[in-house]
Formats: sequence, structure tokens, C-alpha cells
Amino acid sequence: MSKITFASARRPALRLISLVCGLTMAAAASAQSLTHSPDPMFHDGFAGLSAGPFNDSDASRFLAQATFGPTDADIAHLRSVGYQAWLNEQFAATPTYEVTNQPGQMAYLNWTQNVLGERVGQENRQEAWFLGALGGPDPQNNLVLHKDQLRQRMAFALSEILVVSDNNPTLSGWPRGMAYYYDILVKNAFGNYRGLLEEVTKSPAMGVYLNMLGNRRAVLSQNQHPDENYGREINQLFGVGLVMLNLNGTPTTPAAATYTQSTITNFAHVLTGWNWAGCDANGYDNFVYCFTPYDDESEFEKPMVAYETKPANENNNTPGYYNYHDNGTHTDDTHNKQLLAYGQAGGGVLADGGTAQGDLTFALDNIFNHPNVAPFISKQLIQRLVTSNPSPAYVARVATVFNNNRASATQLQAVAQAILLDPEARYGQWTSADTFGKLREPLLTLTHFWRGMDAKHVCGTDESTPNPPDPPIVTKYLNQPYRYAGYGSAWNTNDTQYGNGVAQASLDAFTVFNFFKPGFIPSGEMTTRSLFGPEFQLQTDSIIVNSTNTTGYHAFYYDVNDYYDSNGHPGVHCDPTDVFGEVKVDHAKDSALAGTTSTGGASDALVDAYSKRFMSGQMSPFMRQMLITYLNTITNASDGSDWRLQRIYRALYLVFNSPEYMIQK
Repeated sequence: MSKITFASARRPALRLISLVCGLTMAAAASAQSLTHSPDPMFHDGFAGLSAGPFNDSDASRFLAQATFGPTDADIAHLRSVGYQAWLNEQFAATPTYEVTNQPGQMAYLNWTQNVLGERVGQENRQEAWFLGALGGPDPQNNLVLHKDQLRQRMAFALSEILVVSDNNPTLSGWPRGMAYYYDILVKNAFGNYRGLLEEVTKSPAMGVYLNMLGNRRAVLSQNQHPDENYGREINQLFGVGLVMLNLNGTPTTPAAATYTQSTITNFAHVLTGWNWAGCDANGYDNFVYCFTPYDDESEFEKPMVAYETKPANENNNTPGYYNYHDNGTHTDDTHNKQLLAYGQAGGGVLADGGTAQGDLTFALDNIFNHPNVAPFISKQLIQRLVTSNPSPAYVARVATVFNNNRASATQLQAVAQAILLDPEARYGQWTSADTFGKLREPLLTLTHFWRGMDAKHVCGTDESTPNPPDPPIVTKYLNQPYRYAGYGSAWNTNDTQYGNGVAQASLDAFTVFNFFKPGFIPSGEMTTRSLFGPEFQLQTDSIIVNSTNTTGYHAFYYDVNDYYDSNGHPGVHCDPTDVFGEVKVDHAKDSALAGTTSTGGASDALVDAYSKRFMSGQMSPFMRQMLITYLNTITNASDGSDWRLQRIYRALYLVFNSPEYMIQK
């Protein structure tokens, strides 16, 4: 795809750059003079926090934390029903799955493969993710609406804790397997964390990613030992972390490690004997070299199963080629395995003689019941939804809810509600103004832009290209506004090089440590004050430029009502050679807000609307006045008959690249 540069814009971009710089330098000064913060004492009167939201700004802030970005309609709906009713609606909403059919509703990837006849690739998987993240009409039936925003938001947060990635060369070739894994997160987003751990552990995608699939017991004569990868990461990243924690998430005094290397070695021996569901269907031993998805791609969509006994037709009695699970009874097994020791019954020692499933149950219970899990997972979920530096008291309140609901099938539902309705989530921007908030993730900035500006897929064609001896290549993107496709938009959000991506995409993290680490501290003042800023780890020079350019493309050119060719010339509705189309936004929807005179003035409504929709009403008086003054210089005389659209283009670009927007407060 040809790139569009800002040099093709009808007005020089220098004024925009100058204004961005001006907004940046003036941010601190504006905070010292003009303020937009109300007195929290009088904010909710005697009604109490849970009776809110009390204004549109409160509603927009809540939705920025609980969804993939507020829309005007969502703000109005939340105002009409209140926090608790909205949460109840979200808990009851039908889940949007990528590959798992629901009664009366075919999952997106099944529709594209079985109805449209397309070959499912990672691009289709990203389309399925955007359908859930952006919500709205289903492409199969526009009367079916996807409304499960909070479930999808929780699933995305969990995907950044329980990481698998299509950067793995095996997983990159099996998009349905990746989609099945994401469906596990969606399904369990309001479920029990122990149940989620079990499904994640048995999923083939995780089995491939962290080497538990095909992991077998030791054969010392061959210097063969169980792989430790999953045993380490389920503890370090998915469970207890590296150091002992208080309930409030702070390290205990004196400092203590949660486990030793021998603990991980023992976990590795426990997590043996699991493989694809169909490995030994013929009764012969093919545990070691089995890869059943070659014959049946649905194998990626089935939990792994345990192989503990010698196959019925196998006559090879060589030690180590049967009883793949280490249950402590073989010569080379580890006996009485010491797992996490923290005062549970039996001291965390796994007795010999168990089954693979029984030993796995013991190991997962051993992790789940550890006192670290509640603060460790709760704090990360708070960071993903609300603020990078929650107070210890905030973490403790949420961790207490986690612990009080350990036996509940809706444990994470209670945790999500506790996170979002906590006083710190609702009032933290006032009570801890200089430490509260988080840098917005680039992908969530893009979804916010698209949701707020009614993005749809436009253009594209229907094609069937013969390619013998393979089946024809089928693509059906014509007149499909809710298929979120395009090389310059939805498919390349993970791009870090060519100027149309934001370095993030669903299940596309660089490593098992996610796109960024929860404990990352940026240099400078944040290091001096020991403040976490996880998302800053992703903000390299090139990614910042890429993200800015991506915002520019959508702010200036990617308009559902206008197609710009490779030279930046408008007026062509669709390029007939554009097979896949792009995701574009509706600038014209805000035309009435951009002013009523072509001689300047009257852009106040546009700025105020964007403050509410995109900045939760938190735009400083200084920034507001600066934007209005600049936008009012855009008139018919200076910019032509589409001066209203020019105001919209530039307002969007300036808002989304402003420091005040970038930090979600």
C-alpha cells in the first residue's frame, strides 16, 4: 500500500506541530493557574459514589477504564442507568467469541471459513478481535449487537498477564488455535481464577508457547529432563511472582523469595505427560513426534490430555517410552515433590503415586491458594484498567475481594466490580493528582479513536482467485462495514516500521513478559519517585512516531465518506484495485459541532465534545482555549468549503497527540 505523507495536506503541518509543542510546554503552567477539578467533598453529596455517575465526565472516565473507549451513546446510557445497573448488564451480556459458536450465533472465524469460504489467517483473527473490542453489529446479521465491552476489556487485560503470542513460529501458522486461546480468556473473564489457570494450562496454544505440550518425565540414562519453561512462568508471571507480598501488594519485611530453583524443577516434573488430544488414537506410541493439527486443525481447539500408560499396540519396552508422567514411582522420577511452601496442609509436598490430572490439580491448587496470588493478580488488573500506581490500600481492598470469592464461580466478576467502583478509581484523579493514572496503551488509543468516531470497514472486493493445486483464494470484503480489515489499518496495528501501526495487536506480544512489564519504571522523575509506568516501556522513538503517524492517517485521511489515493488526492469513492479495503472513521458526524460560520468562531462545541468523548471532560482550561483559538483561524477563506472538516481533522490530531490525552486520569 502506498503511504500518504502529511506533505500532501492542504495546509502546512508546521502550525500543528507548533501547537502540540505549545500544549506540551504549557501543561504544567496551566495546572498552577486555571483548574477544572471540583471539590470532591461536594461531588456526590449524600448519595454516595455508587449512585453515580453524576455528570458526563464521570461517565466518560468510567467507560475509559471499563471499555475500549467511550462513545456518546455509551455515556448517555451509563448516565441513565447508573454504575451498578451498567455492570449488571455487562455481566449478563452475551460473550463475543472468535471461534467458539454460541446457540444461534456462529463465531466470526467459523463464519469466514465455513460460510464465506475464506482461508482463516492471522488477519481474520485480528478482525474477530476488533469485532469484540469495537462492539456493535455482527457482520452475519447486523441486528445482532456485540455489547460485552467489559468482558472483552477484562479478557484483553488477562491476555497481557497470561501471555501467548503469534510471534511464536508454530502459533503463527495456526490462527484458530490462537483464537481458541483468546476465547478461554473471554469465557473466564468473569469466572474463577483457579478455573482459568486450569484451562490456560491445558490449552494447546500455551502448551506450544511454553513447552508443556509433549513434556515427559526424566530418562536419566539419556540425559533427558522435563522442560522447566511452563513450571517457571506459571509461578513467576501467572501466579505468585518472585517475592513474598503483603495483602496490599508491598514486599514483606524481611524480603523473601516465593520459591527456589528446586521448586521450579519439581513443578516441571509434575507438569509432564500432556499432549494433543488425538496423539494415540491408533494405539501406538507417537507421543514424542505427534503433531495432530496437520491432519485435524481442530486439535488446537481441544484441551491437552494426559498420556500415562503404555499404548495398547506398542511393543517397545525401552524405559522412558511409556508412562510419560512423573508420578514419583519410577526409578528416574522425583519423589515427594516439594512445591510452594506456605503453610497449607501437607506443606506443599506432592505425594507419590498420583495421576497426571490429580497431580496437576494439586499443583494448580498449590499456586492458587498461595497468599501472593490475590495481591499479585489484583494489582496487575488495576494497572491494566485504572492506574499504574495504585495505593497499597486500593490493592488490599481488591485483593480482599479476590480472597473472599476464592470459591465463587464469578470471582473475577467481583474483582472487576471492586476495581472499577473503588473510591480510588472514581476519585483518584483528585486525591492523588500527581501519581494517579496511566499512559494509554497505543492499541487502546486506536480503539478509542475508532469507537468514538464510528469507524467502519469501507471498500474492498469479492474475489475468487484460482491457485491450483490448492483451493481458490476467496476474499469477500465488499459491502462489509463490520469486517475490520485492511493492510493500512486493522491488520497492521502491530507494525513498528512502516508508519501505520502502533506496535500492538491481540496476542502479539514480543515475549512472555508482554509488551511491557508491570514493574517497569521510566527514567527521570518517575525513577526518582519510584513510580511505575509500564506502558512507557513500549514508547521508543520509532513507535512514538509510528503512533503519531497512525493517528494522523485516521484524523486526516481515513474517512468513510472519502477515499484518498496514493498521492493524497480526494474524491474517488473506492479504488477498484483495493481488494481488502480499510477501516475508516466518520468525520462528518461532527460537522454540526465545528461551527456555523465560515468567517471564524463557534468551534467551542467541537472542542467540548472531544473533551467529553476522548478526555473524560478533563481538558484543562488552557488547552481548551488554545485549541479553540487555533481552530477558529480555519475558515472558508483560508481552507475552502470543507473548513468544518478541516477543524475536525486537526482537532482530532491535536487531542490524540496531546500529553493531557495520553495520560488517562
